[in-house]
Amino acid sequence: MTRYQAYQGNQVDGAGPLGLVLLTYEALYKSLGKTRMAILAGDMCAEATQTGFAMEALIELSSSLNMEEGADIAQSLASLYAYMMNRITEGLCSGSTESIDEVIRLVQELREGWMQMSQQQQKNQQTERPQLRVVAG
Repeated sequence: MTRYQAYQGNQVDGAGPLGLVLLTYEALYKSLGKTRMAILAGDMCAEATQTGFAMEALIELSSSLNMEEGADIAQSLASLYAYMMNRITEGLCSGSTESIDEVIRLVQELREGWMQMSQQQQKNQQTERPQLRVVAG
């Protein structure tokens, strides 16, 4: 195992549920970017490999949805993830980045929303921590 792999493992191990979602979005975003570069380079093998990674990330995001507690939001995300998978599949080996570009834009928007939620959660946790006071005696 390389140091980078160990670092990644520690990152995943230390992440809470929201952190894991953000890590998955990051992996999805990177694989879509690499898919786009492969399309532009005409490298169908790399395109297929990176598309596979993107699909795995979308499947992970979809399977992690809590349909009972998430209700309408979870259902909307499930539909959006399915749409993204369809768009990626439609564009596979077409030589065009149109569908990948659309999915990248959607992922950027979703990722930003999850990041804002994470930042808000961190702020809330900081304000909930008891403040230590030093009393001079």
